[in-house]
Amino acid sequence: MKVTERLKAGGKLFSFEFYPPKTEADSAKLFEAARELKKLNPDFVSVTNSSSGTLKYRTAALSGVLKAELGLDVVAHLTCVAHTRAEIMEICAGLKSMGIKNILALRGDIHNIEGLQPRRDYSYAAQLTADLAKTGDFAIGGACYPEKHPEAPSFEEDIVHLKEKVAAGAEYLITQLFFDNVFYFKFLEKTAAAGISVPILPGLMPITGYKQMQNFTQMMKVSVPDALRAGIERWDGDKDGMFKFSVEYASAQAAELLKNGAPGLHLYTLNRSKAAIAILKNVKGG
Repeated sequence: MKVTERLKAGGKLFSFEFYPPKTEADSAKLFEAARELKKLNPDFVSVTNSSSGTLKYRTAALSGVLKAELGLDVVAHLTCVAHTRAEIMEICAGLKSMGIKNILALRGDIHNIEGLQPRRDYSYAAQLTADLAKTGDFAIGGACYPEKHPEAPSFEEDIVHLKEKVAAGAEYLITQLFFDNVFYFKFLEKTAAAGISVPILPGLMPITGYKQMQNFTQMMKVSVPDALRAGIERWDGDKDGMFKFSVEYASAQAAELLKNGAPGLHLYTLNRSKAAIAILKNVKGG
């Protein structure tokens, strides 16, 4: 089923994100996690895609296996900055042949293509979205940033480009992760004022340690509230304590989002199941 059909059907959507494993051991862990998470009956799972261009078929392959072997509805991420239009159409044909009906259209991280030969058929996700919309074969999603895209000079300009993406054919949006719900709700106000009316699914991830928190703040430009920072500093080095604290924080965040109108939750799993299962059980009452 297409994500857009699930959204139109009503009810809250719950989904998980995976990334393609690089080793046989990582692959085993991923499928163990996927089998456990399937028991929660997610509305869909998404599979990330490298913007380097060197792994262009890995996302499609994993998406096909998750659908064929586990019966999961899959959203395949598709990054465009390292691909030609011909390559994009080739990948889409492969997804279509496997029965994949959902694509998350992304530009991709520019830093991932440094040193590679430029293939600038595409510069922005809106261009990819427009090409995908012409095929008529996929439900198309897009990414958005409640705290502003790190490269955008202003929030206002970021919203302008997001509106272009929606006008090009993005039918729903999934947010970058965030740790303060105020950002999400203010973002909804800004997008509504700009005339953006597509559903916006919040993306959440429990923090597992101090180093991970630093990566979020430094590389991804995501704010960490004082209460979360204090908890991470308190429990850093205590695996069980950190897990309990992180799950409780993310569960409270999720419950507030759903209570106040979020259309669902998209959980970034890092190819693990334990935290995602605990959060969803807390939110859905076991």
